[in-house]
Amino acid sequence: MEKMSRVTTAHSSAISGRTMFCHLDAPANAISVCRDATQVVVAGRNIFKVYALEEEQFVEKLNLRVGRKPSLNFSCADVMWHQMEENLLATAATNGAVVTWNLGKPSRNKQDQLFTEHKRTVNKVCFHPTEVYMLLSGSQDGFMKCFDLRKKESVSTFSGQSESVRDVQFSIKDYFTFAATFENGNVQVWDIRRPDRYERMFTAHTGPVFCCDWHPDDRGWLATGGRDKMVKVWDMTTTRAKEIFCVQTIASVARVKWRPEKKFHLATCSMMVDHNIYVWDVRRPFIPFATFEEHKDVTTGIVWRHQHDPHFLLSGSKDSTLYQHMFKDATRPVDKANPEGLCFGLFGDLAFAAKESLISSDANRKPYPGGDRRYPIFFFKKPDPTEQFAHVSSALSVFETDLDSNRMDWFVKTAQLYLLCGKPFAELCDHNAEVARELKRPQVSTTWTMLRIMFSDPANPTTPGLKVGTLPLMNSFNMKDMSSGMGTERGLERCKGESRQDNIHMDLGNLHISNNNEENEETEGSEGQAEYMFGDAELDDDDLYSMEHENQTVEEQECTLPQEAFQLRHEIMDNPSAPEHLQQDKADSPHVSGNEAEVTFLTPIESFSLISISQPLFSPQLPASFFCPIVREMLSYYAEQGDVQMAVSVLIVLGDRIRKEIDDLTQEHWYMSYIDLLQRFELWNVSNEVIKLSTCSAITCLNQASTTLHINCSNCKRPMSNRGWICDRCHQCASVCAVCHHVVKGLFVWCQGCSHGGHLEHIMNWLKSSGHCPAGCGHLCEYT
Repeated sequence: MEKMSRVTTAHSSAISGRTMFCHLDAPANAISVCRDATQVVVAGRNIFKVYALEEEQFVEKLNLRVGRKPSLNFSCADVMWHQMEENLLATAATNGAVVTWNLGKPSRNKQDQLFTEHKRTVNKVCFHPTEVYMLLSGSQDGFMKCFDLRKKESVSTFSGQSESVRDVQFSIKDYFTFAATFENGNVQVWDIRRPDRYERMFTAHTGPVFCCDWHPDDRGWLATGGRDKMVKVWDMTTTRAKEIFCVQTIASVARVKWRPEKKFHLATCSMMVDHNIYVWDVRRPFIPFATFEEHKDVTTGIVWRHQHDPHFLLSGSKDSTLYQHMFKDATRPVDKANPEGLCFGLFGDLAFAAKESLISSDANRKPYPGGDRRYPIFFFKKPDPTEQFAHVSSALSVFETDLDSNRMDWFVKTAQLYLLCGKPFAELCDHNAEVARELKRPQVSTTWTMLRIMFSDPANPTTPGLKVGTLPLMNSFNMKDMSSGMGTERGLERCKGESRQDNIHMDLGNLHISNNNEENEETEGSEGQAEYMFGDAELDDDDLYSMEHENQTVEEQECTLPQEAFQLRHEIMDNPSAPEHLQQDKADSPHVSGNEAEVTFLTPIESFSLISISQPLFSPQLPASFFCPIVREMLSYYAEQGDVQMAVSVLIVLGDRIRKEIDDLTQEHWYMSYIDLLQRFELWNVSNEVIKLSTCSAITCLNQASTTLHINCSNCKRPMSNRGWICDRCHQCASVCAVCHHVVKGLFVWCQGCSHGGHLEHIMNWLKSSGHCPAGCGHLCEYT
């Protein structure tokens, strides 16, 4: 086969083209472009091809997967095209092999050298930018290896003392320096002349660091991206790595590449969820500078076409497409951004931002056309509008409220004092009602009390022998709602006519029935109107509960309270009927015979039997579903008023009684709002309890994410297994305090950099006076 013909361009100005794409045979894992930007190599599990970049399209030039049964050496996790030797490629295989390829070979198989020193998948390969024969690899086994392509084995091995190396990158400006990122969140900087120990290590992200990239112009800037959805730029020229920029994205960052000729621009793509490619200006990290939205699946590889051309970006994806993006065709999110904003502060302050032109007193005011007058006019250079953010100036107004009138102390105390589980339902309601009452929130307190009444089991029926004054009584009862059939055996029936509350008067000496209320309707079987007076004084409802007869001994001698729920009554004939309190046959009446024509007085004992009602006239045991609509409306009311604390607390305490009445999306919204408030007030324990008690799957997983701890032994630096705190390798206890040298029982804090730690209080006191590790390893520990 002939040697591949190549077209070399002297400068990026000769590069031209358009936004275009081609379909691949399989999903791509990585792409790399040659030095003169005329060809691109695409590698994946089932694809390994070279494409030519022509004016209007991609043209396949070479398929490197040859043979009837391609080996796993062709299954690539990463690919790198040498930037000095135009025919040299390197790939990282999923079987742990590092393979180099020589495109100048006349045979069909272009494989050059094979290195199989790694034990697990190789995640990254990187050529030295100026040294032709130097190749660096990083593997899942935690080791980095440096290969001299003139030899058949590695010349140096670097141990990151971590589980996995995710990325390695040679510094463009420093000949001997390379950076490596790890799954434990650390970034290490190494000198290739010292494979025994890294020069610098710092924790860059919470969670794995998937990628890094050295700035092509500024030797001190290193960009890193991780699973915490952040891109951070570090200044490596200082004694300690200093974070100078931070960009918050919407998904974990899989790739990061600085944009050529643009000092503050970098491109990123995500590992999952988000399919777009973003170009960020790190000085304005809250909105992307440009977006490429062509891919339909996760973008796996991005590379700028030429190291001096910022206008062309190449990308490969799991949707089996290869794209060339022109920067002028990118979407600009800032053009769709709303320059107006409204936000409430934690204590009720209101911030409002709007265009200056909308709120300025001079509505016709126009900006100066010559640019910013703060600089001399002869220094002003008209910027390229395609490389600038939209210039929208907004004015911010803040309306403050009185702090004392909007204090949130009640919220914190309520969250700390409320009981949501661990006791019977009635006790939880009573406790929470008491908490609300003490915090001067009567409406909330009453709500808890009503919930207890609605959903608690009814009280047991009263038993004989109890004092009358201790019985639970009805607040009021309607005399004309009782039947006048005094001697029949049928049950109680309601009277005809409208219900009305009657006045009840009591005289302890006797009970008199008079006919001086003309508005009272006639009861069934009576010839006139009747009003029932108990003495001269009218009793309040509350007095009915506290009343106890003075002549208790007489009552016990003449009458005892019946077993029945209602006191039995007499028969009154040819007279206005007394209150239809209870019914009984004539023969069973203990006081009145069936032949009596008139009854005008009742004994004091009977007066007590009239009002001592221990059960209402209907069954008090209503199903819980009867109250659910009311409770649902109540919870919505509290949530709409902003008191999601009450809504969530009631939701947890009631549990299955009300949960099915409210849709899952609404519950999740309430939970998220309450948890956010708790975390703002740093009520971490209460927040965690709410998460644990939630039944929403989206909530219960909140305290289960990012909780995996990768622990190294503080003695031998090796990763520890999950079986205990004793290292399998050196058989030393890992939880020994570096200050007092005793085993830590309880809270243990350790440095992610050097693995040393100890008692929380001891480490805090030590780091107040010294920045070095108390174990004497020399590491600069930091407690935050």
